[in-house]
Amino acid sequence: MAKIRVSLALSIATLASGFLLAACENPTPPSSPTASSPASPTATTTTSDTKGLKIGSLLPTTGDLASIGQQMVGSVPLLVDTVNACGGVNGEKVTLIQVDDQTDPKAGAAGMTKLATLDKVGGVVGSFASSVSTAAVSVAVPNKVMIISPGSTSPVFTDKAKKGDFKGFWARTAPPDTYQALALAQLARKKGFKRVSTVVINNDYGVGFEKAFVETFEKLGGTVVNKDKPVRYDPKAQTFDTEATAAFAGKPDAVLGVLYAETGSLFLKAAYQQGVTKGVQILLTDGVKSPTFPDQVGKASDGKYILSGAIGTVPGSSGPGLENFNKLWKDKKGGSPGEYAPQAWDAAALLVLAAQAAKENTGVAIAGKLREVAAGSGTPVSDVCEGLKLLKAGKQINYQGASGDVDVDANGDVIGTYDVWTVGDDGKIKVIDKVSPK
Repeated sequence: MAKIRVSLALSIATLASGFLLAACENPTPPSSPTASSPASPTATTTTSDTKGLKIGSLLPTTGDLASIGQQMVGSVPLLVDTVNACGGVNGEKVTLIQVDDQTDPKAGAAGMTKLATLDKVGGVVGSFASSVSTAAVSVAVPNKVMIISPGSTSPVFTDKAKKGDFKGFWARTAPPDTYQALALAQLARKKGFKRVSTVVINNDYGVGFEKAFVETFEKLGGTVVNKDKPVRYDPKAQTFDTEATAAFAGKPDAVLGVLYAETGSLFLKAAYQQGVTKGVQILLTDGVKSPTFPDQVGKASDGKYILSGAIGTVPGSSGPGLENFNKLWKDKKGGSPGEYAPQAWDAAALLVLAAQAAKENTGVAIAGKLREVAAGSGTPVSDVCEGLKLLKAGKQINYQGASGDVDVDANGDVIGTYDVWTVGDDGKIKVIDKVSPK
């Protein structure tokens, strides 16, 4: 995707963000990793219209989560093009401004500042990394911008929402890791694993998942071998020999890795090279499920992929609108959408539907109507254009998306089911089962 450098705008955004970054960079680990050097976001705009609803996307096309970010980033412009083709929102076309958050909290905060203060968007789809969303939402809330993440799954957001920290300006279309941890713990026990150790990236996502998994797995009768000495790696780390030794110590039946692709591949490669992975099941999560991840980890001396036989979970997509979304994607882009593409589509859909329901394009208006269009008692619709048509006629709707019913609750959360995936000897990832957290 071509990117247009907006150096002047970003210079202004950097000045503005200086007053806000202190709130975005929580000095208490592990809420967000610190970057060795702040990076500037890169932005593109898909339409030149300046009137009407303006929304942004804040997603990673570079950095540790680029392999997943690049799979979902096409969803938002596809949604905007679809909406504009059927009449737009509140009588005008929707304008989209895209920003690459680089999987970096500082870049995410700067990007969110630009979107909120310079572009003056009403809503944002993003971010994906929980640490980046922690930074971004700290900017979005005081600027009254509605932010909907398609993938930030840390339980921390639920806790903060319950305390009123977000004032209704936060939601997500992927369920929190309290549910995924429960689903993965159930899967581990179903597979007969009694002793599991953990290794996680030291940020909101990794530590939040670790906490939820330990609590759930122990309730199911399992033992977390390294509970008292958890292995948490620095998101900026480049070598992982010490972490690999520690994670596989204590003779666990399985090792749960809550990782990001770039750093996670280095960890798993280091563990294999030490010989500690032999006979130990590798359990993984959504943070590394991408077609390229097995290649990133590499092959063993016998030619088989190191990750062969690894199993993991990822939020599934089973909504009423999934079939139409897949068809539209194939028609417009070719092939099939990747991980979290349906969640990104639904996040953008909720922004435009809420604005139309409110008959106003501001973040305050969108936040006020979000739950009504997502989980209300109106007519069930899975087609965004049909939903807009009903709203324009003064009717109420209940949007049921491509990823699921997206019934957003008072904390901005949804409940979903999870796909169970595995890596074959050929390095291909395939879904082999589903597991529910209920």
